[in-house]
Amino acid sequence: MATELSIRTPYITLGQLLKISGTIDMGSEAKWYLREYQVLVNQEPDDRRGRKLYPGDIVALPNGERYIINGDGATPKFE
Repeated sequence: MATELSIRTPYITLGQLLKISGTIDMGSEAKWYLREYQVLVNQEPDDRRGRKLYPGDIVALPNGERYIINGDGATPKFE
């Protein structure tokens, strides 16, 4: 099952998602994490911490977690 991540900006970056989800503790760890682990964005491998994620994008982490970006304008939260 995927977790919905609501954003109130047009997009967030992959690095921001990793931090918000608790996958990494600091933004500076994003580059290392993406080099060491395969992260899928819309079922395609992506290792760019600055990759823009828009509403409708799906991110799959190597630990099995999946996130769907939702742009409903609410404060970022997990449901």
